[in-house]
This record gives sequence, C-alpha cells and structure tokens, in this order.
Amino acid sequence: MNTVHKIETWGNTHHPLVLDPIRIALGIFLAFKGASFINNSYTLHAIIANQNAITLPETILMPAVYAIAFIHLIGGMMLALGIFSRIASLVQIPIVLGAVLLSNAVQLPGNSSVWLSIVTLVLLMVFCVVGSGKLSIEKIMENQHTIFN
Repeated sequence: MNTVHKIETWGNTHHPLVLDPIRIALGIFLAFKGASFINNSYTLHAIIANQNAITLPETILMPAVYAIAFIHLIGGMMLALGIFSRIASLVQIPIVLGAVLLSNAVQLPGNSSVWLSIVTLVLLMVFCVVGSGKLSIEKIMENQHTIFN
C-alpha cells in the first residue's frame, strides 16, 4: 500500500494544468463511445461474435457488450468531471486493451481505430497515475474539506 500512496502523491504533485483539458476531452470521448455502444449494441455484438480471436457463448456475450458500454459511459463521465479519475481509468484499461488487441485481430476495411484505441489506452494509463488535477470535482471537494476543518 505504501507504493500506491507514493504513486498517488507523485501524481498529485506532478500534474501539469495542460492535462486537465485532455482528461476532460478523453472522458467526453469515452462517454460518447459508451452511448454509441448502447445505441449500436448489436453491431458491437456482431463484431465480437464474428471474429476468431475470442469465443464467448451468447449468454455471456450480450451482457459483456452492455457492461463495456456502461463502463465507458459512467467511467467517461467520471473522468470528465474529475471524480475518482484513477479508478475510472483503471477500470477502463482492460477494455481498451481488449479493443487494441481486437482491432488487430479483426481486419475491417479502413480499420484505423487501432491508433485511436492505442492513444486512449496510453492516456488512461497516464491518468491512472497522475489523477484528476486541479480542474476537477475531487479538488473542489478537497478544498472545501480543508476550509471547513
């Protein structure tokens, strides 16, 4: 637990202000991606079902599609608002890593989403370390807590 605390402290003290708009944009992007997955859940289902890298039974596949969509939607909103950004990033890293691996396994025409997935994965790893920053609800709540104590 000491190492986690050291990483959190380092991230809080070495967080440039320029990362806050990037975190907000990433959160909005992921929230819209989650909403898009909800609206097009059968398309995502078809992409996952028709590839050869992962074989999941139908009873697991559709709940997994909805779980991915809701994690992106809720996690994206949490990132954009700066609420538990490290946890929101950490939860989304396996999903985006799966998207990077799945993008390589599925050869769709004009598949340029692999670069977007890689950039998203790197940014999630960055925000998993550096956290929310100054433009976040976490920081506002922290400042209010110190004012009232």
